[in-house]
Amino acid sequence: MAASSDPSGPRSSVSCAAHADRIAPQPGPSGPSVRTRVRTPEEGSLARQGQQQTASRRTSSNRSSQRNGQRNGRRRPLDNDGIIPILARAVREVENAVARRSNVPNLRSKFQVVALLAREERARVKSDTEMTDAQRNEQLKRLDGIATILAKTAAQEPSLFALLAENATISDSAKALRKEMIAAAGLEAEVEPEPEAAPEADGSAERRVVPQSVLSRQLANPFLAPDFSVQRKQLTHRLATWELLGPLFRSFEYAVAGATSCMPLPEAESLQAPGGHVLMKHQAQLVEAARQGHRTFLLADEPGLGKTAQSLLAAQAVEAFPLLVVVPNVVKMNWAREASMWTPNRTVTVIHGDGEDIDGFADIVVVNYEVLDRHVGWIADHGFRGMVVDEAHFIKNKSSQRSQHVLHLADRIRERTVRPLMVALTGTPLINDIEDFRAIWQFLGWIDDKKPLPELMAALEETGLTPADHSFYPAARRAVVDMGIVRRRKVDVAADIPARRVADLPVELDDDLGRSIRDAERELARRLVERYETALATRKTGSVVEGIDHQLVRQVAGWEREDSDSSSGENVFTMMRHIGQAKAGLAADYAAQLARSVGKVVFFAKHIDVMDTAEQTFARRGIKYSSIRGDQTTKNREAQIKAFVEDPEVEVIVCSLTAAGVGINLQVASNLVLAELSWTDAEQTQAIDRVHRIGQELPVTAWRIIAAQTIDTRIAELIDSKAGLAARALDGAGESVETSVDVQLEALVTLLTDALEEKYA
Repeated sequence: MAASSDPSGPRSSVSCAAHADRIAPQPGPSGPSVRTRVRTPEEGSLARQGQQQTASRRTSSNRSSQRNGQRNGRRRPLDNDGIIPILARAVREVENAVARRSNVPNLRSKFQVVALLAREERARVKSDTEMTDAQRNEQLKRLDGIATILAKTAAQEPSLFALLAENATISDSAKALRKEMIAAAGLEAEVEPEPEAAPEADGSAERRVVPQSVLSRQLANPFLAPDFSVQRKQLTHRLATWELLGPLFRSFEYAVAGATSCMPLPEAESLQAPGGHVLMKHQAQLVEAARQGHRTFLLADEPGLGKTAQSLLAAQAVEAFPLLVVVPNVVKMNWAREASMWTPNRTVTVIHGDGEDIDGFADIVVVNYEVLDRHVGWIADHGFRGMVVDEAHFIKNKSSQRSQHVLHLADRIRERTVRPLMVALTGTPLINDIEDFRAIWQFLGWIDDKKPLPELMAALEETGLTPADHSFYPAARRAVVDMGIVRRRKVDVAADIPARRVADLPVELDDDLGRSIRDAERELARRLVERYETALATRKTGSVVEGIDHQLVRQVAGWEREDSDSSSGENVFTMMRHIGQAKAGLAADYAAQLARSVGKVVFFAKHIDVMDTAEQTFARRGIKYSSIRGDQTTKNREAQIKAFVEDPEVEVIVCSLTAAGVGINLQVASNLVLAELSWTDAEQTQAIDRVHRIGQELPVTAWRIIAAQTIDTRIAELIDSKAGLAARALDGAGESVETSVDVQLEALVTLLTDALEEKYA
């Protein structure tokens, strides 16, 4: 066995590497006989990317000698140079010892050190710009051979797998052996790094403030200490060497029809809430789950099912105070009102600006994303025992300052409090991609940047499966759901809430603006066809396609979309803007008709000029209206909402799609008009759910104004197709959706395809 596995020479390394590319043993209940097909070379090797490179640079004398040898035509062979022969001999000794069941000194240390150095050498080889491709491939094959022997050896002695875990302890003997191997290979010894000084605060720290009331609280609680009453166990696991985050995300993307999207919830003994309020059954179930010990929730109920009340009462049930609530600016005052209603015995304070007027002793602190950077310093040390993030999809971009602040605060709370209450609220957890889950799961403490954390890892271990098993994906999805995903739809839990519907209302643009839009669309189609034909004529590579080359069509559409970002001429974005302007009067006319016949109406638009046109139309018709825009003060905004909700003479409320898409309740109306199309179904759904909420007693209809015979129709169809991704991931719906749809790109693809079919017909 040792002879056939020897990776020290070229021949054996190629043989062993080829074997590693085909199959790699995996630990299982039956020992080394359990094997699985390797999907990629990286999965077949223990040397993974991302490992820190250490002690892997050759000494300057070695490099000089090698260069001199090359110049003199006496190049030293790589086969016996460097660390790989040392590792090959060591891994052969370990393999033989395990095969003979003999007791070799430092066997476990040697196994661990070989694995560590092999990982580091792989990283060095891949990044070495002085190597030729042939040299690099040869070295990687030899490293694959070493990795294969390590895997086969561990399969015979499964206890060795614990030494491969990323959090495995490196003993003093292993450290000493590592230095010996490095020295034997003629490499520079690694210099122990000096302890780093505390990092300087970033530029945003200059804007950070500590309100006087917070200072008073800190003085009143000088010995506020972390809670270490429960020790966190460091788990070892057989899945340590698997890349798991990708398979976990894919388990949601490929969910089968009917797959569950809600953790098991206990029945509540009572529906009574503080202040004489009565909960709905689904609300009481989540509160009871928290009371029974569950502490992390991705509460993804459809908008209108009372997520705010559920999170506040869950905090009340587990005494998770003080509680930090991070929200969009437009809903922070609504949170204060809801907290006063559902938790009347708790004090609540809202941070505005520098927070000069906040109550540092409050039980509930509400802060909006926009000013969080000023307060992140003192909030991190305030001793919060729970955290709620509203509209959690706001943190999906992990490179943004907003997301980084939220994740930092979540980590600080977990450091100071054992099992804090962590709740992420969102009705639309997916905007464009399945991986939008990543930041939310990390906030909840289910994963970190690279891997699942212990609680989720333990659940995955219990499945007894690996990503190489097809059944791993539904089992992994179930494990994540059980971590705390709670998803209920209105049709499932609130029979008294009528189903909503979207009704498209085609309108003809027959004025001068409408004609100019159609002319612009024809010009855009002509330009796309010209670019397609030019690319087709000048293409020198690729196979000839009979008929329309759809791959080239997509490329041309992509070029046009990229040009649209920097072009000041007519493009798909400006065209949609003009279409919105052209539809504005027609949409307002239809809203006025609805108001006269059915009562209050909500009018949504994306652009200010469309809102202006609508308001002018309503004024001419003598219809009293209110308005919600992004530049309003909080006081003005509240007055506008109150006027629409309480004044029977106010028949229409004109809303900005972005400013009023979340955080307000307009269920006094049962009809709304969508004057302009959004680029995502999520924004459209959020707008509709301002009306389709608990308390709604009538069927809700969203009238979507579509400009007939224009690109507007294509955009509407593409938005509807995009809605399938969120349904498939969370609701287990059976739509066949493989990836999120880029609406702008697909609109150009359909426009060019139609133009080509018309030309070549």
